[in-house]
Amino acid sequence: MTDHNILEQYAPLFMPRTVAVIGASTKGTALPNVFMRRIREFGFEGAIYPIHPSAAEIDGLPAYRALADTPQPVDYAYIAVSAAQIPAMLAAAAGHVRFAQVISSGFGEVDEGRQLQQQLAAAARAGGMRLLGPNCLGIYTPRGKVTFTEIGPKEVGHVGIVSQSGGLGTDIIRRGMGRGLVFSGLITVGNCADLGPSDLLEFYLADPQTKVIGFYIETAKDGRRLFEILRAARARKPVVMLKGGRTRQGLAAAASHTGSLAGDDRAWTALARQTGCVLVDTLDEFIDTLLIFQTLAPRRQHPTRRVVLFGNGGGTSVLATDYFARLGLDVTPFGKHTIDALAALRLPPGTSITNPVDCPVSTLQQDDGRVAEKILAEIYADGKPEALVMHLNLAAFVGRTKPAVLDNLVQAALRVQTHFPGRAHFVLVLRSDGEPQLEARKREFRDQAVALGIPVFDEMSNAGHALAALQAHERFVISRSAA
Repeated sequence: MTDHNILEQYAPLFMPRTVAVIGASTKGTALPNVFMRRIREFGFEGAIYPIHPSAAEIDGLPAYRALADTPQPVDYAYIAVSAAQIPAMLAAAAGHVRFAQVISSGFGEVDEGRQLQQQLAAAARAGGMRLLGPNCLGIYTPRGKVTFTEIGPKEVGHVGIVSQSGGLGTDIIRRGMGRGLVFSGLITVGNCADLGPSDLLEFYLADPQTKVIGFYIETAKDGRRLFEILRAARARKPVVMLKGGRTRQGLAAAASHTGSLAGDDRAWTALARQTGCVLVDTLDEFIDTLLIFQTLAPRRQHPTRRVVLFGNGGGTSVLATDYFARLGLDVTPFGKHTIDALAALRLPPGTSITNPVDCPVSTLQQDDGRVAEKILAEIYADGKPEALVMHLNLAAFVGRTKPAVLDNLVQAALRVQTHFPGRAHFVLVLRSDGEPQLEARKREFRDQAVALGIPVFDEMSNAGHALAALQAHERFVISRSAA
């Protein structure tokens, strides 16, 4: 199937013009009623068709008795009624529905529901539709202005997500938004009675809006197909995978959650090694890795290795040097020429200029923080970094410097990127002690930086494992190009 055909096939899901809602109540309190209100508030401009056996109207919208009765074909149906009712509803749709998402549980995740799940999948085929779920929360597609979450950015971004867990999908949207992620879409797939991760992977690979793909996955019932798609893609888009059920106990939890048999962890490790996808262990690592691929373009000539650290906090720099080294990232001291160039700036005593470049607050407040631009310019001009991590312990400036100093430091960092475009991956780490006013300023700085294509992390360790993931992707792509 060509990319054009794939995009055409999934357009009704990611950009639906008609949405049917089954399970809405005349009292307006049921989850489907909440869903209707959310998509209207989110800006959905298409037709919404409540489906109800007797009501003439729900939430001010004309209601219809069955899916086959709506005035126009249904692009996307949101279904939240008791499990036993659903197969007959889908079978009776008679080709009138393109995609149906079943929120309801009680299917393959419990022993007594497995046969019902088979009936559900057969009914969807008989009704001429593709099925998402059952046992999943919904879809979030800013380009289609449909969302199952209360909070999510309306901006259309470049991060495409498939999540086998609806709750974790909500976390990815909410926490990702706070860290600067902007999404092309997030689809929850639950039990995967029909559509699963492999199907959505094909879409995101074909989709020009999506630049990086993220999976939370507990199983792939068609694991061979997933492997073949990833292998054929040759990592042309980064794929970040957070795998649930990698231990014996996790396998049991996955089976009770979505009815999944998650498979041997060694198989997933081998899949990552052979296809170039990045396997991560935690939700924080998942979000951080997606962020670095959203903001930075991987190198195509040689993998990132030489890293320069610049900021305040001597112990932080020492610990980061160790941590980066364990990840395969070199924080190597500068050569004489670079050290002489930095020494010519005549920075105050106590400033280390060897890499890490460690500056106490007294140094960074020179010229109200604008000194950072001079330091960064010399590092870029002479230090030949492949990545530069600037880290600021924001709390150290409070009560000791003018308010403008922090602003000037961050602005200097952002401005230098325009003078040396593409010279090195630039990463900003803004550390905070959680004080509310400091956190508010940190959010402002983060928004400015991410808008300019600069990833911002909370700690040096976050930046380190994200850079290591970027390096691993670069190494894979370069090795395949040379093969």
